[in-house]
Amino acid sequence: MERLNRSGPFWFIISCCAFASMWVMIRYAARDLHSFEIVFFRNLFGLMFLMPMILRNPGLIRRDRARVHLARATSGFIATMGTFYAVANAPLADTLAINYTAPLFGTLGAVLVLGERVRARRLVALAVGFAGMLLVLRPGSVPMTPGIIAAIISAVSTGYSIVAMRSLVGVDDPRAVAAWTFILILGPSLACALFVWRLPPQSVWGLLIAIGAAAAVGQITLTRAFSLSEASAVLPLDFVRFGLVTAAGVLLFDERYDAFTLAGGALILGSTIYLAFREAQLKRQARRDSQPRG
Repeated sequence: MERLNRSGPFWFIISCCAFASMWVMIRYAARDLHSFEIVFFRNLFGLMFLMPMILRNPGLIRRDRARVHLARATSGFIATMGTFYAVANAPLADTLAINYTAPLFGTLGAVLVLGERVRARRLVALAVGFAGMLLVLRPGSVPMTPGIIAAIISAVSTGYSIVAMRSLVGVDDPRAVAAWTFILILGPSLACALFVWRLPPQSVWGLLIAIGAAAAVGQITLTRAFSLSEASAVLPLDFVRFGLVTAAGVLLFDERYDAFTLAGGALILGSTIYLAFREAQLKRQARRDSQPRG
């Protein structure tokens, strides 16, 4: 177990770096292409990078599991479209801070959909997280641009994905979960891209391929990290992604962030870390209580 706890954070940091670099490349590619078209190429090239793994492991992708993954893929499709649009059209740190609220919406969804009980400490963590989102958005003083609205839609959809994914934990291979994500949303992303289609300039093809590669690496390493370590052990490392994305916004895109945005992002991330830590505690307690005594 100790070895697994060490390797889980390693894979999570790789995932943070992959997703942060993907966001930077999305912003550059969006200068020439609509974000919906970038989503399609992300899925196309990401699936191509995963094909060797799929072909080397017959039975990894089981057709009888397609319907099980469909609910998660549907919300994942909405979340991906929203995230890519927000990255292309809103400040990166604001988008990421809002993105961090997804586990909060997931916890709220588990209460409303799955009937889970939430005690006082988790309620306080939820309140702190949503207060952090209000600090970032500051209704009335920060304009609700289409990019910010897309980021909120993405966070809510990702939260639903978290709820849907709970039925897959311990059942499907983490590699299959990542592969199904690309397979099931490839067609819908193409359908949306056709409405804004233009032939990518030659200079953008390298970025599109790299975006697909980063997405594939990020998905595989993320699912691997969560399969090796509890969420509470790796989520604190998401500050790596926050730091990389914020630095990229300042250094590469001349974005400026105030203290409210940074403080709000820290509150949101802190509350999601606490929720993951508290959930891990409750699971361990439930396992102890279920063991025979004597």
